[in-house]
Amino acid sequence: MKNMFLAWQFWALMSAGFAALTAIFAKLGVSDIDPDFATFIRTVVIMAVLAAILTAMGGWRPLGGIAPRTWLFLLLSGLATGASWICYFRALKLGDAARVAPLDKMSVLLVAVFAVLFLGEKLTLPNWLGILLIAAGTVLVAWRA
Repeated sequence: MKNMFLAWQFWALMSAGFAALTAIFAKLGVSDIDPDFATFIRTVVIMAVLAAILTAMGGWRPLGGIAPRTWLFLLLSGLATGASWICYFRALKLGDAARVAPLDKMSVLLVAVFAVLFLGEKLTLPNWLGILLIAAGTVLVAWRA
């Protein structure tokens, strides 16, 4: 059981499950308010939960000890996350969760391409086939006949 909690696959599957709940809860939560305000509320909740986790686990560290390169990439990641959340909540406000969430997951395809281009990661033919199938499935789920 202990090894399960150390496996990236476990955490990735947990992320997928919570992402699915996020779509459902967000769709219900954004129905009566501005999607940007909904995103703000979500962000405040996330910050409070993370502060509690850092406090409980003793994870706080001096900000001055973080390398400038790390700051840069965390800043860029934060900006990208914020932009993604704003776009996602607007899409949920306007569309069906069952179509918005899969289209949002086209990020899987983009992550693979970006990882190859910018991180030098290598993908095999079966990996690329899987990515193409994900893309095709996403388009079919998002398609409104």
